[in-house]
Amino acid sequence: MNEQFVTFAIAATACWLGGMLLLRTNHRRGAGIALYVAGVALLAAYALLLWRGLGRPPMRTLGETRLLYALLLPAVACGISLRWRIDWPMAYGAAMAVVFLGINLVRPEAFDKTLMPALQSPWFVPHVVVYILAYAFLTASALGALRFFLRGEDTLCACDRAVWIGLAFLTMGLLFGALWAKEAWGHYWTWDPKETWAFLTWAIYLGYIHIRLRHPHTRRFAVGFLLAAVAILGTCWFGVNYLPSTRTSVHTYTQP
Repeated sequence: MNEQFVTFAIAATACWLGGMLLLRTNHRRGAGIALYVAGVALLAAYALLLWRGLGRPPMRTLGETRLLYALLLPAVACGISLRWRIDWPMAYGAAMAVVFLGINLVRPEAFDKTLMPALQSPWFVPHVVVYILAYAFLTASALGALRFFLRGEDTLCACDRAVWIGLAFLTMGLLFGALWAKEAWGHYWTWDPKETWAFLTWAIYLGYIHIRLRHPHTRRFAVGFLLAAVAILGTCWFGVNYLPSTRTSVHTYTQP
């Protein structure tokens, strides 16, 4: 599987790069988008092959969620670009996806077919998918905020829409997680470290929406808030796993 991953990752990266080069020309936008979508499709094909090979959804380990994120972020970026006819989200989304693919190349995993009983639930796949979709949209909002700072381009409208969609998926993820927890452990919520940081992430983005609705003229503060919020998101996704308190967490699935 690791050899196949290298092939698919390089091919997807080449498609994204070629697509962005074509998008820079005035008369080849359609071809550029088609090539960009082909890169997403290649990565989706690999994910399906991995799913078939493992006999389980490839969503258990951090590396597998990084793969799903590298697939969904360019897809989300392409959707935003097509909806509002702006090309920069695709460039930023592809760049972020390549970084995550690179991390998986540098730190390859020994794929394990084991799926612990808690993960053998119908809530497993929808919970993970909506969360990664939320992370993709919220990362897109942070990339828009970064562009605002670096280039002075007014990206707040796109950021707001990405946050609204991302928060909707985040809310669904919390609800699916609670239903899954009730089924697996008998409780909807236990203030486990992962649950606590998930709620904090949700509250932070709800705070951003409050700022935009109640104080629409504080643009630079709102953009700075978004960049801080994505740091909280990253901590929830990756950083919590390194906290001492997570040694007894029921949400740690990196070991079979």
